[in-house]
Amino acid sequence: MNAAGRSSDPVRTVAPNSMVARVFLAFLATAGIFYINILPAMVDGLIEALSFTSRQAGLVASANVYGAAAGALGIVFIVKRLAWRRVAYALLAGLIMMDLLSMLIITPNALIAFRFAHGFIGGALVGTGFSVIARTLNPDRTFGVLLFIQFGLGGLGNLFIPRLVPIFGIRVLFISLIAFSVVTLLMLPFLDQYPVDHEKQRAHREASGRIPLVPVALVLSSIFLFQAGNNGLFAFIIGLGKTSGLSLDFITGTLAAGGWIGLLGALLVIVIHTRFGRTIPLVVAMLATVGATWILHYSANATLFLIANCTVGITWAFVISYLLGLAAAFDRSGQMAALGGFASKMGLASGPLVGGLLLGDDNYGLIINIAVVALIFSMIASVIPAIHQDRDPGSKA
Repeated sequence: MNAAGRSSDPVRTVAPNSMVARVFLAFLATAGIFYINILPAMVDGLIEALSFTSRQAGLVASANVYGAAAGALGIVFIVKRLAWRRVAYALLAGLIMMDLLSMLIITPNALIAFRFAHGFIGGALVGTGFSVIARTLNPDRTFGVLLFIQFGLGGLGNLFIPRLVPIFGIRVLFISLIAFSVVTLLMLPFLDQYPVDHEKQRAHREASGRIPLVPVALVLSSIFLFQAGNNGLFAFIIGLGKTSGLSLDFITGTLAAGGWIGLLGALLVIVIHTRFGRTIPLVVAMLATVGATWILHYSANATLFLIANCTVGITWAFVISYLLGLAAAFDRSGQMAALGGFASKMGLASGPLVGGLLLGDDNYGLIINIAVVALIFSMIASVIPAIHQDRDPGSKA
């Protein structure tokens, strides 16, 4: 590192806290789990192209995300000591290889095992990305950019992949994941080193004391429940729409619209940051999520189906950005951010697992009710840690 704090790499890096850097970091933290943003397309594609049952397709999706959770947890304990750029190169190469090999597998059990391994690699990459994001100024904003990218490209995936699967097979899904990883590889050399600032970390600990266990446990629980409630329903949303009598074109168009309008939620986080604190924005957005999820009981009404999905799109991006930023605020080294990533992956995996086990043929009403309950408890769990950070003057820096 030179006196200006910039990388000495021969490649010219972008300013470490610039918007370009935030975009590149968002790709890095998304590449390992981009399949989550197109989960309905994955589940529906496995059912349509490989004749998997809803339960088998749900188990494949859950295994992929449980693997990510394991990878994210494993990286938590070593992330501060890693040469993160080298690790990222290796993990991205591993993801590309695993997606290529996934095209050859057509049996449920083999694909479950294989996607778990893929998820482990991806989870380690996401944990690495989260830890680097936590070293930036205002990580909430970078998480907002991350959700902006995830929802924008996820909308495209959910619009086109279900329509392409009948023509090209399930491999079109894996090709899209490979393309995302390749783009991320091209961005990686331009990122700064983002070393752990041990002096700043020590000063932060001395100013704020030890990491408060109860608020941290609550925010991690809130992340888990929020992701589980949302994703447990989202993974089967195409089936819900079909069962309600809606056409595939309308369903995929709605999912694309929900993803794209969800960009507003991520944009709001980038713009307002913690200007109004965290507590009030979180509670208002979570209440809106609960209401929109409940409306999905009336999915036979195309207008309500569209409104509910668009509302959840906005609030999902908004709330999870705040929750991940809230976890990062408790520890500047990146460990809590990586642990928040683990809680997120566990929730994203557990939702489809429970949904696949309980769904049966068309028990969507039960899945909606469970999602609503999980979201309510997530909101309750988020209040104490949000208030804790709102009272900390340093958290609004």
